[in-house]
Amino acid sequence: MAIKVGMVSLGCPKNQVDAEILMGLLRQDGFELTPDAGLADVVVVNTCGFIESAKQESIENILEFCQLKKEGRIKCVVATGCLAERYREELVKEIPELDVVLGIGSNEQIAAAVRTALDGKKSVLFDAKKEDLPLNGGRVLSTLPFYAYLKIAEGCDNRCSYCAIPMIRGRFRSREMADILEEARWLSENGVTEVVVVAQDTTRYGEDLPGGETLAALLTELCKIDGFRWIRVLYCYPERITDELLEVFAREEKLVKYLDIPLQHANGRVLRAMNRHGDRQELTALMKKIRDKVPGIVLRTTLIAGFPGETPEEFEELCEFVNDIRFERLGCFAYSQEEGTPAGQMKDQIEEEEKIRRAELIMEQQMFIMNDYNEAQVGNVLTAVVEGYDRYAQAFFGRTAMDAPDIDGKIFFTSPKPLSIGQYVGVRVDEVLDYDLMGEAVEFDR
Repeated sequence: MAIKVGMVSLGCPKNQVDAEILMGLLRQDGFELTPDAGLADVVVVNTCGFIESAKQESIENILEFCQLKKEGRIKCVVATGCLAERYREELVKEIPELDVVLGIGSNEQIAAAVRTALDGKKSVLFDAKKEDLPLNGGRVLSTLPFYAYLKIAEGCDNRCSYCAIPMIRGRFRSREMADILEEARWLSENGVTEVVVVAQDTTRYGEDLPGGETLAALLTELCKIDGFRWIRVLYCYPERITDELLEVFAREEKLVKYLDIPLQHANGRVLRAMNRHGDRQELTALMKKIRDKVPGIVLRTTLIAGFPGETPEEFEELCEFVNDIRFERLGCFAYSQEEGTPAGQMKDQIEEEEKIRRAELIMEQQMFIMNDYNEAQVGNVLTAVVEGYDRYAQAFFGRTAMDAPDIDGKIFFTSPKPLSIGQYVGVRVDEVLDYDLMGEAVEFDR
């Protein structure tokens, strides 16, 4: 009888792709995969270690499954991913119930490590280099069947002062374009109609490849693949958004007019302390340029409030910037002091309550901006992809091209006809509810 393995993947879409490759390796080795981790023989917790709240969530999940193991309901608990890579010694010491702790460079050894653990021997594998993390290979998709993430690079060279990713994931390294396109064609052949392009910095793609490939060139090739309707790009750094890239966005119909640009701040001094580029004037000019070259584009950004030394005046400048630009999508997070990072050692750390207060003020401001934007959609017919049916609301729900999976809002709608997950329909927007839209499906198979 096959051993059942359940996967719990936490954190970002890039980590989710790693989890899908891990599941592919396990299935290839003869393990049976189950979507209900609580009913598995082996549970793999693919952890996130980016900020304090994510680390806490990862630890809570590990402890929960270790308790199930103690009760005899599961046989083996495995920790992989960023937290396992970053805090290997601490995990081994503080949670001895763990059977396997796997560094990211050792991911290809997961099947052997699990079998060793099932034989009663613990595995702690960190011998391989971070660069050995498998980027190619069979995946078991864990998203809804019509969309998938496509990771085009691993690691990061930006060295933002608040971020631990470079020491966890290593140097930036692009995948070969031929490998990416081969995987993209496989996704299309397996029913994926929306592909979401991800990397720690998608705009750096190709800089380390001998052929001089660029994100613009890669996107142009992706748009040629039959079956894709929406191609979405996340995590574009502002200093690398080129005219060539914007021309591709304006030209290619399959590229949704949505650009995720994590700016983090607008004040020049704070940005320099973050080891990032630009200032309010430069960023304002860039946002205008993007909107001029790609009319109707939806701009999404993330910001950090309460960075060490951020003065009330600098925070006020950030608020003014948000009000001036009026991003269609925005998230703001309280700064998380991470050990091992330059910012974590800075003086003038701001009190936790004040950091949270500042982040909440930005989000309150953004709610008004979002409400105005959503109100302007009332009466329009928007293309939406069906994600499911909400029995409580007695309505279907899904996303428009303006919304990335698991990040942005939803659109809820009634329909005079039965609909299926992954179907694209035209929804007439009738009203707004917080960050979400509500309406009625009026066009089918759009």
